[in-house]
Order: sequence, then structure tokens, then C-alpha cells
Amino acid sequence: MINNLSEVFFRQLEKMQQQSHIVIVHGGGPAINEALANSGQTFEKINGIRVTPEQSIDLIASTLIGQVNPYLVGQFQSFDIQAIGLNGADGHLLKSDYLDQSQYGFVGKIRQVNTVVLHDLCEAKFLPVVACIGMTDDSQLLNINGDDVAAVIAKELHADELLFVTDIEGIQIQHEKITETDQGEIEYWIEQGDIYGGMIPKATAATNCVKLGIPIVRIVGSSLTGTTIVREKVSI
Repeated sequence: MINNLSEVFFRQLEKMQQQSHIVIVHGGGPAINEALANSGQTFEKINGIRVTPEQSIDLIASTLIGQVNPYLVGQFQSFDIQAIGLNGADGHLLKSDYLDQSQYGFVGKIRQVNTVVLHDLCEAKFLPVVACIGMTDDSQLLNINGDDVAAVIAKELHADELLFVTDIEGIQIQHEKITETDQGEIEYWIEQGDIYGGMIPKATAATNCVKLGIPIVRIVGSSLTGTTIVREKVSI
């Protein structure tokens, strides 16, 4: 997805930044897969979470921080958007703990977000671009699911809106785009197989964000249009 962002995405983001403070959070699954394969390492997922053994964490971190993040920052800069790359180690941005080391290895969960860093950068008209790597109190880097990082940062910043950007224009059911939905419908569509594959974790993350109290949560494509997820749809 990161390699396929359209000019419309950057132009729309530029307009949004003129009116609001924006923080970008990114992962980098395809780049990580390629880096692991090139080094002869395999991986598995449990409950949708990438298991990260000790021999993989440095490679994953260096891929996200050293390759994906600067590439994305460069893309923003090419459209005159003043972006700054960050990860959880910068300014103790994402203080993290192990999610469950015995099961997932070096995978983290965020304990605290240093929102001052993000506020200050946004006030100075910079766009923070955050790689989903956290750090423990003893300086161990941890791999964290990008959707989870976005949700926690949005909650801690009291964000008005959270957008999950995907490679399609929101949730589609039987080839029809859904403009608005809620948790009940999403759970039903997952059970029926209408929502499947990579859209399942996105849709589930979106409903979790609604539960956290984020006012507007949307799953969108590169044009930043798509599906709005609400707590409960109002029948008319």
C-alpha cells in the first residue's frame, strides 16, 4: 500500500493539514516479508499478530525505521509536506511492554505515548510519520501492530478522526461500497465471509477504535474516501 499511494492522497492530505493537526502511523508488512525472506528467515502469525523471535526483531526494526519510514517521509517531502520520521524510541515516544513474550516474542503493547513530541511537531507545522516500533524501559525495541499503534495514539491525542488507509476504497460487500456501518454489521459480515482476508483486521481495529471513543473512524482508499464506522447505526 505504501508504494501505491496516489497523488490524490498527498494532495488531500496537504489540504487536511492546513485545517487540522495530522499524525501518520505506518507499518511495512511487504517490506518486512521481503527482508526476512532475503535473510532466510520465516515467520508465522498467531491471532493475526506477527510472531517476532529475537533473531528477527533487529531486522524488522531496521526495515521499518531505516527503509520504509524514510521512503515515506521522502514521498511527503516531494509534495512539499514537511514530514519528520519517528519511531517509538525517539523522545520516548512509545513506551512499551511485551505483549506476551512466551507466545509472540519481541512484540509489544504501548504503555504510554509521549504526546508532547507529537503536539510540538504539529504546532510547528510538521507532519510526524511514526514507524510502529516501541521501546521498553531497558531500551529493547519491540514490533507493534500498526493498527494498534494508530488507535492508541489517536486515543491519547483525543483525535477527532482516525483513518485506516487501505488499497481499496473502504469496505465492499458483494462489490458494493458501504458508506456507513457499525460493529454489529461488521461482525455479521465477517461471520458470513463477506469481509475476509486483510480487511478483517482493519475492520476489527476500526470497531475497537469506536469503542475507545474516537468520534469518527473511517476505512479509506488512497483518495481518503471510503467507509465510516459508527458505534451504532441509527434506523430511520
